[in-house]
Amino acid sequence: MIYKEYGKTGKKLSALGFGGMRFDTKNRSIEENAQIVRRASELGINYFDTAPDYCDDKSELIYGEAFKDMPNDFYVSTKSMVTKDPTADDLRKRVETSLKRMNVDKIDFLHMWCILDLDMYRKVIKKGGPYEGALKLKEEGLIDHLVFSTHANGDEIVQIINDDLFEGILLGYNASNFAYREKGLKAAYEKGLGVVTMNPLGGGVIPQNPDFYSFIKQNPEDSVAQGALKFNMAHKEITVTLAGINNIKELEENIAAANSLEEISDQKIEEIKSHLKEGLDKLCTGCGYCLGCPVDIYIPAYMMAYNEMIINDDKDILGDKVNERRNWGPLKSRPESRAENCIECGLCEDQCTQHLPIIDRLKECAPVEK
Repeated sequence: MIYKEYGKTGKKLSALGFGGMRFDTKNRSIEENAQIVRRASELGINYFDTAPDYCDDKSELIYGEAFKDMPNDFYVSTKSMVTKDPTADDLRKRVETSLKRMNVDKIDFLHMWCILDLDMYRKVIKKGGPYEGALKLKEEGLIDHLVFSTHANGDEIVQIINDDLFEGILLGYNASNFAYREKGLKAAYEKGLGVVTMNPLGGGVIPQNPDFYSFIKQNPEDSVAQGALKFNMAHKEITVTLAGINNIKELEENIAAANSLEEISDQKIEEIKSHLKEGLDKLCTGCGYCLGCPVDIYIPAYMMAYNEMIINDDKDILGDKVNERRNWGPLKSRPESRAENCIECGLCEDQCTQHLPIIDRLKECAPVEK
């Protein structure tokens, strides 16, 4: 395993990090999932990322079970979102809960979570807000480093970085969208922040379309998923590449990618750029933050269909892709979850981390029936 310096903190983190939002909590117990975490530690991963609400709100509990008997030293990252923890007192309650659930004495990296734009950032740092509460907890030794996670645009990220309030950043970055995300990444690195990237597989979109994304691979023997992970890990600007891990097989495949990491040339980067089209920056990552539709539309299913239209650059396939998902298990018997029921309330768009025009996309998906 390769280890990299995280900004100016003096900590060395594994180039591959464990993302704790893909545990199978329906078919596996907390202990069974915890075994995957311990195995990751055995294989050299020392950075474990999670958040409240991940995996039916069980991710922190799974980590807590694993951390009781970890084979190696580790660092843990969790999060607090200003929409749920708007005050310093709310932040304190959140951190105290996370500490208890994860059986740790301190949070190594606490993220001000999911900053979508400058308006949200200002709510985070306002007097009496969560940032102020986090500073107090840092003074008390309950937090080691204050960092932030963001889906803001490059110019906004630069503004936040230049305020010098944080030691690191977590942002979405992958071989499918990097040409549109480089500005924030490079600004953070040049400022001396540690950089963690999420969604290296585009929320699963990249491995689900191996033929289209074959251009990512440097080594023909790699899977597309391994090629995508290597692409991120090879960047000098990126400290940790997070991979959401569901099982031991996935873990070992990801570890194999990390252990066979090779430098990526500027020529290869430019070659990859030549395959990109603007629409790839607007793919849904399947994060599920849009769930909770008041008329019960299962939005991610339609956004995944829309992804395939973008990737294939073929508007004619949208109808077939939508109908494939309408006939998928949970949706087949739920006519209420169809796109044409959208009331255009905007709740999903307010919560979308990718700033996608969900309402317009649902309209395109709606008049399809075969």
